[in-house]
Amino acid sequence: MLTRRKLALLTGAATATALLFAAALPGTALAQSKTVIDFWHGLPQPLGGQLEQIVKDFNDSQQTVQVNASYKGSYPETMQAAIAAFRAGNAPHIVQMFEVGTATMMAAGPAVKPVYQLMQETGASFDPDAYIPAVKGYYSSKDGKMMALPFNSSTAIMFYNKDAFQKAGLDPAKPPATWPELIDAAKKLKASGSSCPFTTSWPTWVQLEQLGAIHNTPFATQANGYGGLNAELKIDAPLYVKHVQTLIDMQKDGLFKYGGRDNKPDALFPSGECAMIQGSSSLRSRILKEATFAWGAAPLPYWPEFANNDPKNGIIGGAAFWVMTSPKRTPAEYKAVSQFFTYLAKPEVDAKWHMDTGYVPVTLKGIEIAKAQGYYEKNPGADVPAAQLTRTPTTENSMGLRLGNLPEIRNIIQEELEKAFQGQQDARQALDASIKRGNTVLRNFERANKG
Repeated sequence: MLTRRKLALLTGAATATALLFAAALPGTALAQSKTVIDFWHGLPQPLGGQLEQIVKDFNDSQQTVQVNASYKGSYPETMQAAIAAFRAGNAPHIVQMFEVGTATMMAAGPAVKPVYQLMQETGASFDPDAYIPAVKGYYSSKDGKMMALPFNSSTAIMFYNKDAFQKAGLDPAKPPATWPELIDAAKKLKASGSSCPFTTSWPTWVQLEQLGAIHNTPFATQANGYGGLNAELKIDAPLYVKHVQTLIDMQKDGLFKYGGRDNKPDALFPSGECAMIQGSSSLRSRILKEATFAWGAAPLPYWPEFANNDPKNGIIGGAAFWVMTSPKRTPAEYKAVSQFFTYLAKPEVDAKWHMDTGYVPVTLKGIEIAKAQGYYEKNPGADVPAAQLTRTPTTENSMGLRLGNLPEIRNIIQEELEKAFQGQQDARQALDASIKRGNTVLRNFERANKG
């Protein structure tokens, strides 16, 4: 029989063992007294390490919340892991989701707690108007309510090799502002010996999605999907046909090199192989580390006849932080998430992340802080992404895209572009095929998510 004395001895022994175990693991007892939050992200090193340092800074700044950051692979892998975890009833508190997953997250219903709702319920101070309009609009619902917390945003810009420009007789201080100027520069670069005057990363995002925004031309109906799930692609407009055919012709003439899908072509510029590249503004950090030549940054060029010499703002890339729900989630946990988000929304945190990584500052005050610290004077061109994002008020064509299964649509478009670059079809055929196949994806998404 277990006597009261024996029970007390056993309990005392168990307590002692627990204390010894806690002592052997520094921070364990402290962590147990905090509200623990799981945060899944999709940033590899070195950016992932910089993000996790911000998490550590938050953890060290207060005594009530412990955020545990975990790298879950690429953005698509992180998205799939989060969906699987939600279905199993153990979703993380926060997941970093790339911008093309926005429509999927917004259609996720009870799986997601919108940020505006989180902040209201927890009594946290939150000002959506503190964010750059292009950023705020991308992550807002149709009625203007913020659904996710913007963090690592980028946009597409152009980088160019100043040494190569000098060799070609071009003015290194005057990068091409229009597509006719870029074509002329590419011809001179080729004549001076360049085997790759121009290339692009993220072909669909840069050469079609950004193109439509800058020229205020719809990429899809229903305000690029913001107006409803019944959107259809509209990339057969004259702007898109002319632009894609120009790229096809430039490749034939040795002025353009197709370097592959997504960010695969990134290496072509810092290596010195290509003299101009259009890609993510976050490529800046890699160029700083690898390039051995003088280089500059410039806004994406435009077609004068389609932009009326008044190009609009570009659209964002990157990712935002989404709050996920779970059957066992407590009000204390949601309160802890809002505390973390309040910290991330501080302009000084935003500005530091921007200056450390090359991502765009997502808050207007973040830009002011970077400017006041002389960052842009010391780093010419670092202000180009924010300037391009804020140069005009957003229109329904430059707020971004809200299309279901956009990653799949991007792959379809890239497949059709590749056939065109291989001489199997012209621009109109490539775009018509993209529309037909892409609209099938959109209809499947609509059927699966109609309430």
